[in-house]
Amino acid sequence: MTEMREATFLILTALADEPRHGYGIIQEVALVSDGRVTLLPGTLYAALDRLVAQGLVELSHEQVVDGRLRRYYRLQADGRAELARQTERLRQLASAAESRLRVLRPNLA
Repeated sequence: MTEMREATFLILTALADEPRHGYGIIQEVALVSDGRVTLLPGTLYAALDRLVAQGLVELSHEQVVDGRLRRYYRLQADGRAELARQTERLRQLASAAESRLRVLRPNLA
């Protein structure tokens, strides 16, 4: 995988520390993005289906709460590795941008 959509990156990030159910993922993405990204349920579940099919995420467990089924998802080892690769890719891009900005405006240290 060379490039990853921002929403996908944030979903993997939301699952990096613990399994979460759909609404928990939506909340964590909003938190991690400082409210800049709001996932709609349809977008989230389509992405989760794709990530499960790619072997990056798996169903952790299910729980019934107030008569409703909650499905919890967790990052698989391949998902953790892909998140690390994407994080490094973005770090390199940000570093290149910062270097160029310093050339243009040397007082930006």
